[in-house]
Amino acid sequence: MSVMIDIAGLPPERILFRPSPLAELCTALHALAEPGHHPGLHGWTTATNAALKPDLADRLCEADFLWTSTFSDVNMPFAALPDTQGIPGNTLAEDLDMLDRLDDEVFVNAAMEISCSSLYAQPGPSPLVDAGAREHALERATARGPRQLEFAKRLLDDPPAVRAWLRRLFEDCAEAFFNDVWQRVRVQLAADARHKTEVLRHKGLAEALGQVSAAVSLSEDGSRIVVDKLGNGRTTALDPAIGQGVTFVPSSFGWPHVWVLHAPGWRPMVHYPVAAPELPGPASLDLLKLRLEALSHPLRMRMCRFLARASYTTGELASGVDITPPEVSRHIAVLKKAGLVTTRRRGRYVLHQLDLTVVARLGSDFVEGVLR
Repeated sequence: MSVMIDIAGLPPERILFRPSPLAELCTALHALAEPGHHPGLHGWTTATNAALKPDLADRLCEADFLWTSTFSDVNMPFAALPDTQGIPGNTLAEDLDMLDRLDDEVFVNAAMEISCSSLYAQPGPSPLVDAGAREHALERATARGPRQLEFAKRLLDDPPAVRAWLRRLFEDCAEAFFNDVWQRVRVQLAADARHKTEVLRHKGLAEALGQVSAAVSLSEDGSRIVVDKLGNGRTTALDPAIGQGVTFVPSSFGWPHVWVLHAPGWRPMVHYPVAAPELPGPASLDLLKLRLEALSHPLRMRMCRFLARASYTTGELASGVDITPPEVSRHIAVLKKAGLVTTRRRGRYVLHQLDLTVVARLGSDFVEGVLR
């Protein structure tokens, strides 16, 4: 399975490598919200979370679905604006100005993609104007919890107010910790982008993609960029409505994720990590055998892709992998027996999630695969 970006006939100069302050901030927020995804950042996430003022920490929890399970496309607003030509801002303020320019329907559609859904790459009506789409969006928000549901309702009722609230949240994060982070990492990210650009210029796209990630490659005929993912998707870098091109955005916080923005009407983006930490070794032989047997079914591997990112209900998983809820329950039972999945109740919802402290012991290949 993979996400493919059509590039047939795309001039090499339309393939860009550029860091984005807003994308890096949202990646940092993801690491703070999901520290189990990023064992190499444990010291930073622990210290930063402990230093957050209660009000800021509280507001981050309110909107955390923007950077946890699905990593919302609102973190790269320049991808939806034709006049940017796929180039992020040089500063966080410039990126936030682009966020302010997004059409309300574009902003809301991106912000409301809060759980696994097969509808991501399919154009459809906006929940701002379609009652069915609104009901579906609120149903998914309900499963995330009462605060997320309230946030979703405010977003649908008054997008400009929520957009202003979100900008202030990002600005407060910058003051609290991200300004220092960006001063530390921006030189590294800019250097990585320059290096990849030089590789592209002198050695070709295939070599440049190989240096982005082992999960990213060029098809044999050179017409597609292929990103190895536990899911399928396709987009084009040749859409004249948004502008031809594809942008690769480096991140110092991203490992093991390789995110691909491939929504209709957006310029394709690949958000890739610039470094990988060492992970602990595998578990005992007996536990390893039990867990590998549980993961031998390809459908359970697909479910793990969702469960690694956040907790999900049986119904949400059924929608995400296109099977019935009873079938999902049977697969969850196998994963639980192997000790790979934890379950908790939130009101009338039962939420399942992959135990990353356990699966990390299966080795970095598995962790990187399900979190990619």
